[in-house]
Amino acid sequence: MGDVRAIVRDRRDRLGEGLLWSSRQNAVFWVDILGRRLNRLSLDSGDVDGWDMPDVIGWVIEREAGEGLIAGIGRSFARLSLDPVTVDVIVAPEATIEGNRFNDAKADAAGRIWAGSMPFNCDVPTGSFYRLDPDGTATQVDSGYTIANGPAMPPSGDFLLHTDTARDTIYRYPVHDDGSLGERRAFIEFEEGWGSPDGMTFDAEGGLWVACWGASCVTRFDPEGRLDRRIALPASQITNCTFAGERLDRMFVTSASDGVDEAQGGCLFEVDPGCRGLAPHRYAG
Repeated sequence: MGDVRAIVRDRRDRLGEGLLWSSRQNAVFWVDILGRRLNRLSLDSGDVDGWDMPDVIGWVIEREAGEGLIAGIGRSFARLSLDPVTVDVIVAPEATIEGNRFNDAKADAAGRIWAGSMPFNCDVPTGSFYRLDPDGTATQVDSGYTIANGPAMPPSGDFLLHTDTARDTIYRYPVHDDGSLGERRAFIEFEEGWGSPDGMTFDAEGGLWVACWGASCVTRFDPEGRLDRRIALPASQITNCTFAGERLDRMFVTSASDGVDEAQGGCLFEVDPGCRGLAPHRYAG
């Protein structure tokens, strides 16, 4: 457990994020937000290909039925097709907030997408938390985020986690059957030396894996939120993590090169987590 390798490719990401495992394609997708690019790693061949985007792109999620992906592009939820790249906006809940963008998102077992927005400059709490229902309706479920990050759903599905990296806090929300949320409470507050919580995902045992910005690692917390173990990485700005592969026992991790002079900053890494993850859900719309 803990072996690390950098994926060989001809570029590094300014701000890697938005990891997605696709069992349909046996591939890992991820984005370079500031580079305005969607990347794909084939687990069959090891090849990496990519597509330039017309705007910043925060994440992609597969659809349960139909081709293409759902993406957070700029300040919009959009249908994204590749080869050629076409973008069809579903709804733009922050069309008038010019300083904002989408940052990270996940789908839940009901086929809804939960996504956070944030200011480009990471400096004021103008970000919000949204739910995109299968009928294409977007609902603001919370606000006041400065760096919205890492929605994550546990195996039980009865709550979700969302992070404000600027506050070094992972929040927990109860989820009701109708998609409404209960009261937000702090679940994990990062201590000095832990870095700042970024993207995250649950494993099959209910453990929470968190990408630690500024701390060169991914960290696992047990189901009660207690620090369990860390895997060190050769880059400081770690941004997201996901399980992949047929057995969901391979972990891929994104990083950022923007603002740092590091040989492996902005690389995509594969690590051995020593456990299995959960298959991602798809959007039902």
